[in-house]
Order: sequence, then structure tokens, then C-alpha cells
Amino acid sequence: MSNRETTADPSLDTSPSSATATQADDAQGAVLTDQRILVLDFGSQYAQLIARRVREQHVYCQIVRHDITAERIAELAPRGVILSGGPNSVYEEGAPQIDPAIFDLNIPVLGICYGMQVACQALGGKVDNTPSREFGRAMCEFLDHDSIFRGMKDSEQVWMSHGDQVSQIADDFTVMARTSTCPYAAIRHNTRPVYAMQFHPEVTHTPHGGQILHNFVREVCGCDGTWRLGDFADAAVEQIRKQVGDKRVICGLSGGVDSSVVAALLYKAIGSQLSCILVDNGMLRKNEQKIVIEEFSNHFKTDLHVVDAEDQFLSDLAGVEEPQEKRRRIGYAFIECFKSEATKIDDAHFLAQGTLYPDVIESGADKDGPAATIKLHHNVGGLPEELGFELIEPLRDLFKDEVRRLGLELGLPEQLVWRHPFPGPGLAVRCLGEVTREKLVVLREADAIVVEEIENAGLYRETSQAFAVLLPVQSVGVMGDARTYDNAVAVRCVNTDDFMTADWSHLPYDLLARISTRIINEVKGVNRVCYDISSKPPATIEWE
Repeated sequence: MSNRETTADPSLDTSPSSATATQADDAQGAVLTDQRILVLDFGSQYAQLIARRVREQHVYCQIVRHDITAERIAELAPRGVILSGGPNSVYEEGAPQIDPAIFDLNIPVLGICYGMQVACQALGGKVDNTPSREFGRAMCEFLDHDSIFRGMKDSEQVWMSHGDQVSQIADDFTVMARTSTCPYAAIRHNTRPVYAMQFHPEVTHTPHGGQILHNFVREVCGCDGTWRLGDFADAAVEQIRKQVGDKRVICGLSGGVDSSVVAALLYKAIGSQLSCILVDNGMLRKNEQKIVIEEFSNHFKTDLHVVDAEDQFLSDLAGVEEPQEKRRRIGYAFIECFKSEATKIDDAHFLAQGTLYPDVIESGADKDGPAATIKLHHNVGGLPEELGFELIEPLRDLFKDEVRRLGLELGLPEQLVWRHPFPGPGLAVRCLGEVTREKLVVLREADAIVVEEIENAGLYRETSQAFAVLLPVQSVGVMGDARTYDNAVAVRCVNTDDFMTADWSHLPYDLLARISTRIINEVKGVNRVCYDISSKPPATIEWE
């Protein structure tokens, strides 16, 4: 995306210590394929989506900072480089630029939107603001069906999102595609392996964008498409065994997909050397502790510790309303509880966490990755050195859907693997404003009704995430002959393939009616239910 793309405002720095980062990077390098594509992130909300689409071609893809040097890229030795979109204008002072020496590495480069503009500017072209802006679907005429556009029809729908565009190309470039208002919709360099397009092939609104990325990654870059999760699991198990030796590993278990897959991977690698700790912070879903214990006992025969810490967490959150401060306090309280319980486990030397690749990118915890912090992740950079553990993050290279597939590879049951995501801070970030025990009781019951009704309707697997949010407002209502002034609950349900973009779920009206009726009738203190019909972007999936 280019020219005033909406992005989150960075506010926190949660980078881990250099020692932790180095350990993670070393572990990462040991389990990756020798074929990779790099995405240089110029601030696009679609950068992670580009990486996901590349991985769909069974090629490993890594997101790096836009100002990475050509020397560092040469060290990483990627098969290809993709330049993402971004919200800036390339001609503005302070706009993100690229190391022009990258184009001298003889590594194939694909520029997308802002990435096209920055590449053209570096190679002798010109970029201007234009009144012929394109935001949304457009029909694109393809003039060249070789290389990246092999298999495309003469005219196809693409997704545009730009206010600037290339107004002049250098003589070394050839036009490959155009629209009625964008004469340089796609171009290629005549002597260098440099390609660029103004539209976004990574989004679903470009129906055959996957074919374009396939052509670039597999044909132009020469990747074999041999990156498989089964191979990843085998390599990760071997790396864990090598790193751990005969020491004990502690894993924080929450019952969610990520921690369950981490536990399964560790159990496959080291068996009885694994101890798990479940910290019940009082902000879990209804019957969560019971469910976790049962699932854990059915699939793992190892050491489980349960810490009941509801009082401590609620005390630490008393009077706090700001979302990031909630996350920060919950993170600190979790560490204290975890540390206290961990001291009871003999020979504990390693700590395993369910950190995923989006967590690493959004928290700025990758030494080569983008530095901006989108939000504070409770399991990235939150490990104080005084704990004395070495960190193991075996999933830090994977996206959520890849983690699910890995869970199935490891033999976890589908009902566990396909469980909807749940935020690390729990219901605290769905209880807007101050978190209290009374509010959590209301929210927990409403949330359980939402999930139960969606399951009963047979739509749980067809939706990606569904939950209730307790709003910090009250409204007038009438129950029986009495006037009420009670809480409002928002229901949030989204569909997404990757959790980086999402659309609200078009649930049947009768299902929404049942959810509303049950919540109002069964949950004391609620007299109004609203349905959130916001997409991501501009909204996020969670409310805080």
C-alpha cells in the first residue's frame, strides 16, 4: 500500500536483551531452509500477508527492515527480495528509502506499490502525486505474459491502493501492464532481475495474485518449494534436543493452540524432561482451567503445575484503565507467579514460549526485522534476566495457520488445534476500562454463550474468532415492568485466513437473536447486546 496507508502508532519498546535475541536467532537459523525470500517492510499493513503468500508456495519467507544493507542481505543469501508497500510518499523528506546497492546483488527483486516507487526512484524513474488515484478494484491490461505474468489473461482484476504512482520510467525498463489511469501498472528492468507492480498481488481482491507470486518465487527466483512443516518439526525437535541436553524445560501452558503445540513439540523432543505451568490469572474463559488440565492429561504424561493467582492479578489491575498498562501489569504479574512456581522445579534450565512470527515482527524483537512496535506482546521480550532461564521459542518462525497445521502433524486433536485464538492477557483486554471481579463474571458468562451458540449452529470452524466484549457504558432498558440501567455487551466474530486482515462474520440473524436473547436473559447486569461489523483494517480484531 502506498501514500497514506493506515498503520498503527508505535508506543512501546519490548526488545529482548541482546543475549536472548542472539540465542533466538541462532535457534532460528538452525531450523530454516537454505532457500528463503526476504520482504523489506516499508510500513505496509500487508507485509506479513506477503510473507504468508510466499510461504503458501512452500518457500520460507522472512520480513526484514526496509533499511537493511545490501551487505546484510548478501550474508542472508536469499533467493529473492520483495519490497512491500507503505504509507509514505517516496519524494517526501524522511520517507523510507532503500540501499541502492541491493539492485547490484543480482538477486531478483519485486517491488509492490511503494516498493515499486522506491525501486523506480532508485533506478532513474520519477514518482508523482496524481489526481488519478486508485483505491479498490481495477481492471488491468497485461502486455507481457512472460516471467511473472505467465498464465495471466490479457485483462484481469487487480487491487489498487495508491495516491502516488510512477510518472516516468528509465529507458532500462519495459512496461508489462497498465490500467486506464495507471500507464505503468507493472514494469521490468531489461538487464537486471528487477520487477515492479503498482497493484497488490498478495490480497485476495487480486484473484490471481497467487499465480504472480508463484511465478516470481518459483520461476524467477528458482526456489524449489521444499519447505514443509513436517521437515520443520523434525529439524526443530533435533535443535531442541541439541540445545537442551539432559536439562529440564519449563513451558507456560494456557490451553491455547500456540502453547499446546509448543508443549507437543517439546514432549516429542524431550519427553519427561518437560514441566508445564498453568497460571490462572482469573481472566481465563469459563471452565478454562478444568479444560486445560483434562486436555493436558489426555495428551501428555508429564509434570503439570497449576497456580491460582486471581487475587494477585486483580490487585495489580485495580484502578487501571489504559490498555497497554493492563498488558504491562499482567505481564509483570505473570512473571512473578511463574518465577515463584518455577523455583519449585528442580534442574529447570530452559523456558519455552509460544511466540509466533507476527509477535516477533510487531514487537520489534527480530534484529533484522522492522523496529516499530505495534503492540506489547506478553511473550516477547518479557523475560527478565534474573529468572536465569535460557529461552526456547520453537514457533517464532511460524504464522498462526502454520502452527495449526504443525499441531495436526504432531497428532494433536482437531478440536484443540482449531480452537479460536485467545489473547495472552485474557479477558482483561475484552473488559474495557478497569478490570474487576464482578465485571469478569459478567463477561465470562456472556462470552461462553457466544461461543456455545456459534458451536451449536455448526459455524465454529467456519469462523475464525468469536467472543464478547464488556463495554464501559450503561444504557437504559426495561425488564418486566422495571427500568434498568445496565451494561452493554458487544459481540465480535470475524473471518480471516491469516489474522492480519479480517472481515466481520455475516452470522445469520436468527443466530444473533439467540445470542442476544440468551445474554440478556441469563447474564445478570446486561440489558443491551451489539454486533461489531468492523473489518480489519481499519479496526483490529480485539478491542484493546
